[in-house]
Amino acid sequence: MKKCYRVNDLFYSLQGEGHNTGRAAVFVRMAGCNLRCPFCDTDHSSFVEMTANEIVERVLALCEDAQQVKPMVVLTGGEPALQVDEALIDRFHQEGFFVAMESNGTIRPPANLDWLTVSPKERVTVRQCNELKCLFDESGQVDDWGIVADEYYLQPCDVGDERVNRMITERCVEYIKTHPRWRLSLQTHKLVGFK
Repeated sequence: MKKCYRVNDLFYSLQGEGHNTGRAAVFVRMAGCNLRCPFCDTDHSSFVEMTANEIVERVLALCEDAQQVKPMVVLTGGEPALQVDEALIDRFHQEGFFVAMESNGTIRPPANLDWLTVSPKERVTVRQCNELKCLFDESGQVDDWGIVADEYYLQPCDVGDERVNRMITERCVEYIKTHPRWRLSLQTHKLVGFK
């Protein structure tokens, strides 16, 4: 019996955050998470079970009009490390995709990823990644969680209140000016209005 993965959504868009902002990407949103963050935008109750081949075939169909260079694949969730394994990533690599994962860092991800973004919330076990993306909220507290990263990003938390969001963003900018190791990551997909 072939392994099935619970997929919440598959869509082709642009990466809206962090290092790869603006890059064409097919997003594979996995259902399920070991955390329950109040700002999460994933419906964990809705999913379709798919094999690795079915996922890759759907991704290929979504980007069939892409010319010459394939977009990257972003494995996200929920928490993709609960399900994603080296076999799925190998299958993407066989088709020539660059594979990135966005994780909360509580579960060690497969070793054959091309890019790992960790956005920690609690109980982090991952100690190294390509990109550390921390939320900057009203508290103004920033912790690197003991994670060594190639790049460090702060992302103002969207609390659903325009005035408060503006204040959080202003404080985040001021923090980065005094702590220049960090870079600003805005959710450009929300600012521009695309998925």
